[in-house]
Amino acid sequence: MTRQLKALAGGDAWPTAPRAVSALKTNVARCRRFRAGKAITTRALTAAAALALAITLAPFAGYAGGDEADMTYEAASQGTRLLETADGVRLKMLVEQANLGGLEIEIGEPFLPVSYGEGPAHPHGALEIIYVLSGELGHRVNGELHVLTPGMVGIVRTGDEVTHSVRSDEPVRGLVIWAPAGEAEALISAGVFSAKPIE
Repeated sequence: MTRQLKALAGGDAWPTAPRAVSALKTNVARCRRFRAGKAITTRALTAAAALALAITLAPFAGYAGGDEADMTYEAASQGTRLLETADGVRLKMLVEQANLGGLEIEIGEPFLPVSYGEGPAHPHGALEIIYVLSGELGHRVNGELHVLTPGMVGIVRTGDEVTHSVRSDEPVRGLVIWAPAGEAEALISAGVFSAKPIE
C-alpha cells in the first residue's frame, strides 16, 4: 500500500509541498472530469473528492501506531458519526480512528447553514485543510479574509487563528481534513458539538 501511495505521489521520495499541491490539483481535476462525463450525485462527488484529498495527503502522514500489518480498519464505510450543534451546523465524520485504525488523519464533511453567519475565532492543534463543494466560505486566517468558492482549498496551520463564515445565500458544504487526528474529539470535549453514530 505504501509503495502504491508513493507512486501516486510521483515517486519513491515523500513529496514536497509543491508536489503535494500539484497532486491535489490533478486528483481534483480527475474528479471534475469524471463528473462532467457522467451524471453522478453530489454525494458521489464528495466521496471522490475525499478520496482525491486522502490520496494526496497520505504520504505526509505515517501510520501512528505500529506495524501496518497489525492495523485494524474498515475497508469500506459510510462514515462513523455525525457531530451537530444546536444551531444546525453538522459535521459527518467520514474517516477517523474508529474506521481508519490509526491517528494519521481525520476527514469530515461539514455543513454550515446560511443562518450560521460567522463563527468564533479559534486555533487548531492540527493542520486543517478545507475543500469547498458548494456555497461560499469566509476563511479568515490570522486576520486575513479569504472567500473560498467551490473547488477552492483553504489551509490552516497549527497555531493559526481561524474564523469561518457563510458568505453566500446557500449553505456551505465541503470536506475538512485534519492531520494528525484528534480535532473532532476536541470539538466534542469542548462542548461545541454533540455526537451520535451514523445510522
